Formats: sequence, structure tokens, C-alpha cells
Amino acid sequence: MGKVLEIGIANVKGAQIHNVNHVDVIKGKGLKNDRKFKEENQKECQITLIEIENIKYYNAISKTNISPIDFRRNIVTKNISLNELVGKEFYIGEVKIKAHDLCRPCKYLQEKLKTNNFVKELMQKAGVRCEILTSGKISVGDIIKLKND
Repeated sequence: MGKVLEIGIANVKGAQIHNVNHVDVIKGKGLKNDRKFKEENQKECQITLIEIENIKYYNAISKTNISPIDFRRNIVTKNISLNELVGKEFYIGEVKIKAHDLCRPCKYLQEKLKTNNFVKELMQKAGVRCEILTSGKISVGDIIKLKND
């Protein structure tokens, strides 16, 4: 089982991501007070997750110390292989989520982090894009588990 380590939101695109201890998530819309929250949101744009293990991998190979929240995903996880969740429903605490696609690292984030090999090194390790299937609250420390666990 995985676990939520950090939660990050920003109220407008490009703004600094802020750590929060919990966040309200609304089915079909996204995370309240986040830049991507909107009515009838695309299913793959509602919430993003990334593994702390992949953040540590990137920091090790690039000899950087980039904060997990600066990778600009909403949820930083631990002890779960997110790529294996694509196409599956799972729970973060009591909130049901469905992973639809991998997050592809982008040139924008590479430039924002002032690093060179970000896109290349994180092509299959930059997290997942998900849909929120039930409204609720996600908190730091919540357990992440498959629907059938």
C-alpha cells in the first residue's frame, strides 16, 4: 500500500505550489483552490500524483536537491508504483480515483527548475494524471490502495 507524503496546490497557473495538510476534492472538477479546478474538467486533468522514489532518483542522478512539491504534482506518494495504476481505479483515503495517463515531463517545468536533463530522465517517471470519481478530502498520511484491496 502507498501513502500520501505531501499535497501541493497553486491557485493560478505558474504560481508557486504550496504544501497543505489536506485538500477538498470534487468529483469531475479537481482540487479546491488549485489552478486546474474547473467545472466539467477533463478527466485526466483533475489530479496528478508522483512518487517520492522517482523524485529522489532524479535528485541523485542530477546532483540536485529539488523539493518534491516543486515537481508541480498535486500528490507526492510513497511505496506505490503509480505507472501500474494507469487504467485502474484506486482509493486515496476514502476518495475514489482513476488513473488515465502518465504525466509527461515538459520543457516548461525543466526550465522552471533550471535543470537540463529533466525531460529525458523522467519520461516514464513523472507521475500519473487522474480523474476524481468521488468527492471528499485527501490528507497527508492517507493510505493509497487498489479498489479491490
